[in-house]
Amino acid sequence: MSELLFETSGGIATITLNRPDSGNAFTTEMLAEWERALRECIADDAIRAVVLTGAGRIFCSGGDVKRMARNAAGGQTAWDRGQYLINHVHRIPLTLQELDKPYIVAVNGAATGAGMDMALMGDLRFAAESARFAESYIKVGFVAGDGGAWMLPRLIGTPKALEMLWTGDFVSAEEAERIGLVNKVLPDDQLMSHTMAVAERLANGPTVAIRLMKRMVRQGANSSFPEALTFAASCTGVVAGTEDYREATAAFAEKRKPVFKGR
Repeated sequence: MSELLFETSGGIATITLNRPDSGNAFTTEMLAEWERALRECIADDAIRAVVLTGAGRIFCSGGDVKRMARNAAGGQTAWDRGQYLINHVHRIPLTLQELDKPYIVAVNGAATGAGMDMALMGDLRFAAESARFAESYIKVGFVAGDGGAWMLPRLIGTPKALEMLWTGDFVSAEEAERIGLVNKVLPDDQLMSHTMAVAERLANGPTVAIRLMKRMVRQGANSSFPEALTFAASCTGVVAGTEDYREATAAFAEKRKPVFKGR
């Protein structure tokens, strides 16, 4: 059985972490498959939105702690562990930096440790009512090794982020929505239908404008306001030359729904 499922349909790619009996914990093989799937999403223009979720009742429990314990007992050094993060785990967030298509995470259950960090990497996050979130590294005497200490304060503020990182305590789906950790909480049986409806809306939208908007937001987080305005002007020039822009303005004038072609 593949540890990761990858499907495409109607312009949407769905990536499913597929080790439900192990809480969808990472393995080297899963991470490699995950990176390959993301690379395909980047390269294939027919894919216009990407959805990530987990199989079973848990979204992702992060690193496989049992394997980590066996490795430590077998003599794995701190250097080895750091290199493993760099060579395998970190390849996912770094590859995602190259993905300017919408990346939507459907959190179907508990997201802990690096599993929570992987959820934080989504552009949008929807959670089932049964979902829970914990930066649980501290519970095993570890630190956030997959970007959580960088991403979480930017999403929910430093004090709340430090509370989660220092305690490792769970936050419910309802609390996650209240503090801005997720966009929306859905009944468990409605999570995927809602997520796919949003993905379909984005996949059928003006592709160039959607992708440039993501770039603008990312660049804006690390630039001055005047720099952001300059980049926005450049992006406007690009979008104004697209078929979708001409279609959208014509549809507005004709009082009809636009039909976008993604170019």
